[in-house]
Amino acid sequence: MKSMVDIDVVIDGKYTEPKVTIYAKEKNDEVEKLIYALEMASENAFPAIPAHSSEERLEMLSQRDIIRAYTQGRKVMVQTGEGHYTVRKSLSSLEEDLNPKRFIRISQSEIINFNKVKSFDINTVGTIGIEFDNGTRSWASRSRVKYVKALLKE
Repeated sequence: MKSMVDIDVVIDGKYTEPKVTIYAKEKNDEVEKLIYALEMASENAFPAIPAHSSEERLEMLSQRDIIRAYTQGRKVMVQTGEGHYTVRKSLSSLEEDLNPKRFIRISQSEIINFNKVKSFDINTVGTIGIEFDNGTRSWASRSRVKYVKALLKE
């Protein structure tokens, strides 16, 4: 078993920012650790999100751990693999703090972490169902279907 990761560095003037692609047989613990290390190295621009798990407990959530952000009544909630948290800001304000390369708005009331999506179900009716790695399901609003489809083609 190899103990080192095979790294190729290609310098090309067509790239304005570094781009990393990971090739692996499957998404496993080693791949997750690589992704985490790369994200931590570049996370300065996208800080952790303060969220309340209860009225008296404030936690700092890494954007990497956030599955989705959504409104529930008048509250803005954030879901991670550990549970649901309350964020004390508007969904639009939260969206400004989130990494736009990772998070996309799928409706007026929900933003998802594109990297936590297991599958997209594109129906002939024109809707898009979304299933996350943890089994949670959601739907893109009709007004956002064209935008989501364009992102999927990239």
